[in-house]
Amino acid sequence: MDRTLKKSLFFTLVIALSIQTCTFAEEKKLPPVKYDGLTKYEKNQDSPEFEERMKELRKEYKGVTKDVRVINALELMKGTLGEFSRNAIVGKNLTGKPIGVEFTDLTNFGPAYRNFDALGWKKNKRLYIYLNQKHKDAPAPALAALLSHEALHQDEFNSLNEETYAWTLEAAVWTQLTEKMPEYNNNMHPLCVRENTLKKLFIKGNYTNKYIKKTVHANPGYAGLPSRSPGFENDNL
Repeated sequence: MDRTLKKSLFFTLVIALSIQTCTFAEEKKLPPVKYDGLTKYEKNQDSPEFEERMKELRKEYKGVTKDVRVINALELMKGTLGEFSRNAIVGKNLTGKPIGVEFTDLTNFGPAYRNFDALGWKKNKRLYIYLNQKHKDAPAPALAALLSHEALHQDEFNSLNEETYAWTLEAAVWTQLTEKMPEYNNNMHPLCVRENTLKKLFIKGNYTNKYIKKTVHANPGYAGLPSRSPGFENDNL
């Protein structure tokens, strides 16, 4: 990812997460989410309205996905802190091409990836986000939060700073979406459980990365990562 774009995203998130820092002991609030209500069609996918809407959206997301649930998740990212990631997915990334998103069996990439929720991959100069097929039935808001995280990984480099930032962004997007859709706060789908765990850490840290950073640094899967990667040199992320 271009360093200027990364810095822009960083400052956007910092500003959003710093709301009310001078309001004494008031609890912070994230900016409200606006979305066009595509989710109302999810339960009636045979309706003419749904088919017409999806026809339009498949054109918009050409080169990304044809999957209804992924499209819905991308729509939910609009107006959230994940909008930068959505823009990256539709083509505003280092390759200048859309990032392909699909559900698949992650063991195709090796047995070590069996329990990953998602995997970023680069093939033939194109970026892909492969979602674990076990999440095909995951609620769209949970997929939106996960995609907000995964779209930040756009090169072969990674670091503790980058993962901390990505996990924090994921938590922030989920927090915004569940403010609008609180019914997902108690959803027991495995991906929602993941998101609600992150949300608790995020809120416990007063809407900062304080506890998420500790969790990332303690994760054995990240044990070999350097502290910094291109665009994520700031240890205070």
